[in-house]
Amino acid sequence: MTRIGLKALAGLLALAALSARAAEHEVAMRTSGATGDMVFEPSFLRIQRGDTVVFRTAQGGGHQSTSLLVPRGADAWRTPNDEATRVTLNVEGVYLYVCEPHLAMGMVGVLQVGRATNAAAAQRKVKELERRIVLNKGRFDAALRRVQ
Repeated sequence: MTRIGLKALAGLLALAALSARAAEHEVAMRTSGATGDMVFEPSFLRIQRGDTVVFRTAQGGGHQSTSLLVPRGADAWRTPNDEATRVTLNVEGVYLYVCEPHLAMGMVGVLQVGRATNAAAAQRKVKELERRIVLNKGRFDAALRRVQ
C-alpha cells in the first residue's frame, strides 16, 4: 500500500473510532424545573468532541436554544421553537447558549467540549450577558464555574 493509501486508511480509522465513541446527551427545556423557572436541565454539560446534544422541550412551550458564544471554527446554532433538535459539537471549547425568548429570565446554559480552549472569552461574554438578565441572575456564572 502506498504512503497516501496508508494515511487515508489511518484517517478513516481515526474518524470511525471517534464516531464509535460519540455519545448523545439530552438537555431539557423547562418552564419550571429543579432549580427554578425557565431552565435548561442540566444547565452545564461536559462532553467529548463528536458528541451530540439534543435540545428538547420537556415542559411548557416557546423554548428554543441559540448559541451566543462558540469556539473558533465551531458552528453556531439556533433551534426552532419547541422542536427537538440535535447539535453535534466537533470543536473543543466552551459554548454559551440561551433561550432567546427567556434570556431576561435567566434561561441559559453552558457546554464544555473537551478542553476549555476559550474559557477567557466565555467569562467576558457572560459578564456582558448578565446585564441583560433580570431574573435568576447568577445562573451563567454558576454553570461557568464548573468549566475546568
